[in-house]
Amino acid sequence: MATPPRHGCMLRAEVVICIFLVIAPFSAAIGVNYGTNGDNLPLPAKVAAFLVTSTNIDRVKLFDTNPDIVRAFAGTGISVIVTAGNGDIPGLATQTGADSWVATNIAPYYPSTDISLIAVGNEIMDTADKNLIGKLVPAMQMLKDALVTAGYNEIRVSTPSSLSILVDSQLPSAARFRDVWDDAIFTPMLQFLRQTKSPLIVNMYPYFGYNGDTLPYALARPNPGVLDTGAGITYTSMFEAQLDSVYSAMKKLGFEDVEILVGETGWPTKAMDGQIGVSQAEAAEYNKYIFREVSSGSGTPLMPKRKFETYIFTLFNEDLKPGPVAERNFGMFQSDFTPMYDIGIMKDSVKTTPAPALVVPATSPKVAATPILATADALEAAVPAKVNGSNNA
Repeated sequence: MATPPRHGCMLRAEVVICIFLVIAPFSAAIGVNYGTNGDNLPLPAKVAAFLVTSTNIDRVKLFDTNPDIVRAFAGTGISVIVTAGNGDIPGLATQTGADSWVATNIAPYYPSTDISLIAVGNEIMDTADKNLIGKLVPAMQMLKDALVTAGYNEIRVSTPSSLSILVDSQLPSAARFRDVWDDAIFTPMLQFLRQTKSPLIVNMYPYFGYNGDTLPYALARPNPGVLDTGAGITYTSMFEAQLDSVYSAMKKLGFEDVEILVGETGWPTKAMDGQIGVSQAEAAEYNKYIFREVSSGSGTPLMPKRKFETYIFTLFNEDLKPGPVAERNFGMFQSDFTPMYDIGIMKDSVKTTPAPALVVPATSPKVAATPILATADALEAAVPAKVNGSNNA
């Protein structure tokens, strides 16, 4: 992921509100990424036990196939996405290599551990490695064949991408896959995903697209909205605009029926000094919105009543991650399992840290707002031209 620009101070009317983090009964297809790039993280067995006994989280996404972690989730009822590393792709593109990978990384644990999906690499299209990109879809196909041969038909196969796979995304309705990639990569990939009933995985971060003016839009607070003149739709949520951009690109290739899975999304609790919109309060606000959005089943303007399996980034702060301060501070929990904030995922009687009072700009009611015309500047944030995902692969 790339850090957003630092934001200058803004004069604005302010009101102080309290966040009441109460969410409807937990029933959404929403989970959490479990990264391990830290030197103070609890043992995998303790993590699995904590999720089962203290939270309502019922699915996790891993960035590798660490045996200790995969084994820790055996018999827990928590479904697990595992990841084949980027370096595994050339081998997976051969049947012998795929068979061997399944025998080593899946067979010892499945079905005791409920492995629901294998992610082949992470954001391969951003690597600019022509060898990996060219072998990505063959690797997915060979891996699925190996799973079927082994009798593991129910395990899905896909690959996560960032939003940089899209162009012409200033208007969600106009978004499409990049030239060459559309025919050479995404048409056969989407054909495979449709045939195997697997999702297209995309990592989406409004955090990396906002600025001082668009913070309410990124956090889905009441805001005037951004008008997509091509569709006649006013978007008041950057997350929904990003989802619809992916949908539009898929539809242009004839694959609008393929499921979309949000592999990563989240908001940090800490960033560089002076950056507005980053604290425990905003992180709680954004993730609470994601839980509410996903659990509602309301979908998006272009995909009404459609549900999206979604994974929050991330379980813990990871103090060894390189890059800007924010990269190390996306965690929902401290290493001792103390929640960074409360968004309604803890089971009854589990104490959480309340989010501090949040200062937000005063806005007109949503229904009375006048939408902003979608210019390149206005909607640029909805799908940044280049977004590197927050990954551990």
